[in-house]
Amino acid sequence: MPLTRGRIGGYDSERLAFGFTMMNGDQEIECQISDAALDELAGTRGTASMARQAQFVALRDAVEQIASDIYDSGPMVKGATIRIFTKHIPKEQS
Repeated sequence: MPLTRGRIGGYDSERLAFGFTMMNGDQEIECQISDAALDELAGTRGTASMARQAQFVALRDAVEQIASDIYDSGPMVKGATIRIFTKHIPKEQS
């Protein structure tokens, strides 16, 4: 079952990732996408951390589809964070 849109969390400078949530019914699922994965999806490199939220918003539909696909691909441990890395970005997107 596809996940639905949750809330925007924001940039985590320690993990170099942007956080957001997805919903599985009334269950909130924590998600993160790495800087490198965002840049890969955007077809760019070295986006400044202060521009990550705008980048995420511009790519939100694609990012959320990838998170939903990862969730659907296998059993998830309850409370686990879905983490998106460059390996999860379809090659036709780059």
